Amino acid sequence: MKYQYKEMPESMRGTYGEFAKNFGFDWKEFIMGIPTPMFLVTTYKSNGQPNATMQSWAGFTSANHGGGYYVILCSVNKCGHLYQSLNEKKVAVLNFISSDLYKTCMQTIQNNQFETNEITSSGLTVEKASWIEAPMVAECFMNLECQYMWEKEIVPGDDHVMICLEVVGGHIEKDYMEDMFGDKGVLYNVHYPINPEDVKEKGCDYVAALRKANQSYEY
Repeated sequence: MKYQYKEMPESMRGTYGEFAKNFGFDWKEFIMGIPTPMFLVTTYKSNGQPNATMQSWAGFTSANHGGGYYVILCSVNKCGHLYQSLNEKKVAVLNFISSDLYKTCMQTIQNNQFETNEITSSGLTVEKASWIEAPMVAECFMNLECQYMWEKEIVPGDDHVMICLEVVGGHIEKDYMEDMFGDKGVLYNVHYPINPEDVKEKGCDYVAALRKANQSYEY
């Protein structure tokens, strides 16, 4: 049996699934519960201080007939430091965090004042990127250096945009070269899953890691 949802179920009215619209989230996001990769985006602000933004809602793909690797940041707030920095500097680093670094990286959300070094003030270490003018986080097991390509509003006049970045190069810890999945591998954001058939009074987001299930193709 499959339940069907086209309009928001009555059971979700008055819950987070309804008033989350005030924060830019549609009710369907909570029912579908599709996980997205989580990472820390780092740039330089116009005053030269490092900016760090926890980011999910992103997708990765190859394009240009295999001539490039790209990431689409699906939801970047026009009012935030990340949007301003990307438009000014045209570069950024995506820093992939292991589960033991999660709480430390989340501190960047509180340490986000314009005059603050958002990396060091959160207990992390700044490294200089190799090919672009942007800071990297030394403790992260993978760092992807990226350059800005384009941006587009999903809906005209929206306060969030999609931004496309091209991955120009990467750094990967040797211990992760064989397998970067498992308990300390790539993290995924699972956004506040709600079961409309059994709505709970409270809920929360989850952070998850991947587990290998099946082998797909052998090349």
